[in-house]
Amino acid sequence: VQLVESGGGLVQPGGSLRLSCAASGFTFSRNAMRWYRQAPGKERELVTTITSLGGTTYYVDSVKGRFTISRDNAKNTVYLQMNSLKPEDTAVYYCNTQLWVGARWVDYWGQGTQVTVSS
Repeated sequence: VQLVESGGGLVQPGGSLRLSCAASGFTFSRNAMRWYRQAPGKERELVTTITSLGGTTYYVDSVKGRFTISRDNAKNTVYLQMNSLKPEDTAVYYCNTQLWVGARWVDYWGQGTQVTVSS
């Protein structure tokens, strides 16, 4: 299983970024996908979830109306469109999925991509 994030960078407040997560090693179209983030000195938090068929089930309150998760099952890729970025969105963003392995759920993570919102 491999999850590879890309698209992070430095952006000014109010700007936009689109993160991508390319997945391999499992049946992508059958799995929900998640984006988490971890800011310096804080715990990792769940940002948003998308079901296997593309239905979104959750956004953390702080990003509602600004972030949009989507997926392309033909490309085995999940996206996070981030608009109206704020300094408090600064964090390392991680792609995540859970697979049923040996009678238990196992979390898989990408390496993360840094998003910095600053003027």
